[in-house]
Order: sequence, then C-alpha cells, then structure tokens
Amino acid sequence: MSAIAWIAVGSLAAWGWLLLGQGFFWRTDQRLPAREDLADLAAPENADADARDDRRRWPYVAVVVPARDEAAVLPLSLPSLLAQVYPGRAEIFLVDDGSTDGTAALARDLSDKYGGLPLTIVSPGEPEPGWTGKLWALRHGITLARAGRPEYLLLTDADIAHEPDSLRELVAAARTNGLDLVSQMARLRVASGWEKLVVPAFVYFFAQLYPFRWINRPGARTAAAAGGCVLLRTEAAERARLPESIRQAVIDDVALARAVRRGGGRIWLGLAERVDSVRPYPRLADLWRMVSRSAYAQLRHNPLLLAGTVAGLAVIYLVPVAALGDGVFGGDGAAGWLGFAAWAVMTGTYIPMLRYYRQSLWLAPLLPLTALLYLLMTVDSAVRHYRGRGAAWKGRTYARPEAAPDR
Repeated sequence: MSAIAWIAVGSLAAWGWLLLGQGFFWRTDQRLPAREDLADLAAPENADADARDDRRRWPYVAVVVPARDEAAVLPLSLPSLLAQVYPGRAEIFLVDDGSTDGTAALARDLSDKYGGLPLTIVSPGEPEPGWTGKLWALRHGITLARAGRPEYLLLTDADIAHEPDSLRELVAAARTNGLDLVSQMARLRVASGWEKLVVPAFVYFFAQLYPFRWINRPGARTAAAAGGCVLLRTEAAERARLPESIRQAVIDDVALARAVRRGGGRIWLGLAERVDSVRPYPRLADLWRMVSRSAYAQLRHNPLLLAGTVAGLAVIYLVPVAALGDGVFGGDGAAGWLGFAAWAVMTGTYIPMLRYYRQSLWLAPLLPLTALLYLLMTVDSAVRHYRGRGAAWKGRTYARPEAAPDR
C-alpha cells in the first residue's frame, strides 16, 4: 500500500478508538441526572404543619455573576435570573469588574423594572497581581455571599439566560444525587453561518477532550466543568480553597472542577436543557478570538504538546479527506476506501451534536473543515502567547496564565 493509505489506516484506527473507547463522547444524553420530582419534596397533605414546612425547606442559594462590559447582553440574561421560581431563599450578587459601558447602572435599572430575586451589586476594583479578572470578581462575589451562609453558590456568566425553573432543577439534582458540583454546558447561540459551522464543533471537541461520562463517574480522574453554569456547594468550595487556589487560571472552569475533585467532592457535567448563552459570535473573527485566547493555555504552553496536537488533528480529521481525494483523483483505491471509511465514522459521530443544536445534518461532512479552522486557531494562540498577547480578553492580557500553585 502507499504511504497515504498506511496513514489512513492509522486515522481509521484512531476513529475506531474514539467511537468506542473515549467515553462515548459523541453521545448527547448526559443531561441533568435523575432527581426527585418537585412534588415529592412536599409532605403529604395529612402531615402536620411542622413536617410539611421541614420537607418544603429548600437551601439558601447565592447567585454570583461576574460582569465586565456586559451591557449588550445583560437585558437578555439578568431578567431570567431575577425571575427564577425557587421555593427557598435566593439572591443575586453581580460583580461589576471594571466595566466602562454602564453595566452596573443597567443591572440596577433591570432589577427595578423586573423585580424578582434581590440583587446586590459590588465593584471590587482592578485585580491584584496574580489574579485573572473573572476569578478576582468571583472572589469578591463569593466573599460577600458567604456572609449569609448559603448552602450553594450558583456561579453563572453574565451572558447566560436561565429558564424560570433552572435553579430549582439544579438544586434538586445536586441534593438528590449528593453532588458537590453540578455544571451544565450552556447551549451556545447558533444564528450566523459561522456560528453554525464552528459552535457545535466547539462543544463536540470539548466533550472529546473531557468525556462527560468519565467526569460523572464517582472517583474518576477526569474533571471539568462549564463556567457559564456551575452550582457549587459552599462547603466544597471552602475545602478546595476556591477561588484562591486557582486564581491565575484562564481555563477557570476546568481548574475549578479539578480543585473540587481533589478536595473529595463529587462533580457532574452535562449538556443544558434550561440554560442558553445569548452572546453573539456573528463573524469568524469573533469565534477565532474566543478559541485562540485559551487554546495554548489548554496545552500548558508546551511546544511539544502543540506539535502533537497539530499532528493529531491532521491525522484524525484531515487525512481521511486527503486519502479519499487520492483515491478518487489519483487512482489509489486502498487509500480512497480507507479515507472514506474514516470520514464516514467521523461524520456519524458528529450527527448527535448537530441534532442537539437543531442544525442541518449536511454540516456533518464539513467537520474536517471546522477541524482545520480549530487547528489554525490553536497555532495562532501559541503565536500570540510568544508575542506577549496570550489570553487577551476585554482589554486585559495574561501573558502566561496557569493555575496558581498550592501553598
């Protein structure tokens, strides 16, 4: 066989492993775990009043929202938090992280207009050295919230909209299953052509790197969360010294989950049904910045890991197309059939994610093109890092972001 055919053999073997041996990452059935029906949390009608009150008592939850220049999306997200239908006590702490677009004033206006859960706004000032902006904001929001001794903290981004029962369902899932961290990967916006091409693949690649089934297995080593929606038991946060122990992390959600797991906590991550991101990424440049700002940090700024990642992406996603092309146009039948088989498996694994995002299945064969874009974004992330512009976001640049060492 030709060299391209042998490389295609490797690609097909890799897809066989990804299909069956990588935690069935391609399936989209990891949703909120089984939880008590809300009606079951109320006592029977013939129970005495004290017993009914005890059964109906839900834990106090503090919702912490870090926000930096979020005036464009806040009208779509904050009202959904204010309108949460939660049987227990809950309040919102919005941390204005040095915004210059009137984020804090807008948040107050929205609270006055919509009412609902109590809203407190705090502005902590610029981060101290060694802190990323978001974690600095979370630190102040959590510190303020802890004064009321909440049992849970809901950490949610300013661009995330929640259905009215989102908080109630998150708490029910955590309490029913004894979980210290429950996180949902918000359904990202897919409106523009570039969003349709790139966004579902972003979640697909994340799940491939961090298979949800592995994360959700008690005692597993794999740990990750989705920073847009994290319900965290306050006691677990204190055991893990959060957020101080991860104060330099740019990929803060993964770092947070690892810290909770190291502290003995039980974690869960899945796809959202009641949580949506309202942030638009209409242009390729917008999506490019979103990925490239942290891609090289994910590789621990290691040139060898970068080279291995580029080679792996090429073999797994690009070689099937090249081999099929060689078979069709170059007469190499073995390469063509092997490339076709690998491409077919690849396409099949992408279909469930496209269905979850309610997108055309004709996008599935385009996954190699999307993978090429992600490859270029990863290389660009490394170039930006070595030029001193790594992890740039909303006017701040973190030249070498990483998780802070334990003390």
